[in-house]
Amino acid sequence: MHNLPVRIEREEEQSLPLRWEQCGKGGWQPYLEFKECFSLYDKKQNGKIKASDLMAVMRCLGASPTPGEVQRHLHLHTIDRNAELDFSTFLNIMYRQMKQEEPEREILTALSMIDRQKRGVISVSELRAKLTRLGEKLSEEEVDDLLKEAKVGPNGTIKYEEFVRNICPPTVSN
Repeated sequence: MHNLPVRIEREEEQSLPLRWEQCGKGGWQPYLEFKECFSLYDKKQNGKIKASDLMAVMRCLGASPTPGEVQRHLHLHTIDRNAELDFSTFLNIMYRQMKQEEPEREILTALSMIDRQKRGVISVSELRAKLTRLGEKLSEEEVDDLLKEAKVGPNGTIKYEEFVRNICPPTVSN
């Protein structure tokens, strides 16, 4: 990211929609990153971005909204696609998106469906097969890299809850 000077305004600080120290990076860092990226798209330097730039800004910050999700966020805040939104509204939208994107929970749910005996473990071969054939298919090399994070038991199984905790970034908490 660019090192732009960022000033935290008092009213912005008080209107934050979540405790930023819970974002996994600590302190004000996520806020500052959000503000910096938002500022890059604030072409008129009036504290607002075009609604049509919302998806790009969100993706720059690591979120993965679909076009439909962006439309729902705009609709929820009664913002027309051709309008602009301020930083406070943007923070609320990002917070909602981050809460919605909980990859750890999604992955755990998928892996628990493989674990028919509900023992908390799955075989490496079964995990590899799922990762290379379903959803966003991973290459063999990508799977190998992920499996480096796994503690494989003597019988070729992985405790998947521990594995998922190791590969997923921390999520926003309530």
